[in-house]
Amino acid sequence: MELPTVNLKMILLVHWLLTVWGCITFSGPYPWANFTVLAVGVWAVAQRDSIDAISLFLGGLAATVFLDIVHLSVFYQRTGFSDTQRFGAGMAILSLLLKPLSCCFVYHMYRERGGEHLLYTGFLGPSQERSDYQTIESPEVPADPFVGSEGRGHSPQGY
Repeated sequence: MELPTVNLKMILLVHWLLTVWGCITFSGPYPWANFTVLAVGVWAVAQRDSIDAISLFLGGLAATVFLDIVHLSVFYQRTGFSDTQRFGAGMAILSLLLKPLSCCFVYHMYRERGGEHLLYTGFLGPSQERSDYQTIESPEVPADPFVGSEGRGHSPQGY
């Protein structure tokens, strides 16, 4: 199944809006973490061919999923919220729920920009990659180094 094409600017706009609304209720590390990652996302928009920018944005989104879970679980109050604070908490939770989907879209963009798999699973078995490197224990027999282009099959001339 092919992922639909989503513009990186739209992902940034949605998460920026939800983060601003989430800051109504949560302060401190919540805005620092999320706005820092969004700034890296702006860098990824500006540098369209940069694999580093999109990979850092992807890593930041994945990290803020964990950080948002911790922040919401520590600072969320079950009672005592006004309507505005409940709205802000709801937008922060919605942002958290949308981040894994955004990570999938950003990973797809990372692969389109030429990035490789982020996780190397070589410990599970041999690698399927082929390269020009030839091992020492090669079954191929090398060509005769003493055969020149002028005298194939003749012995070399002595001086």
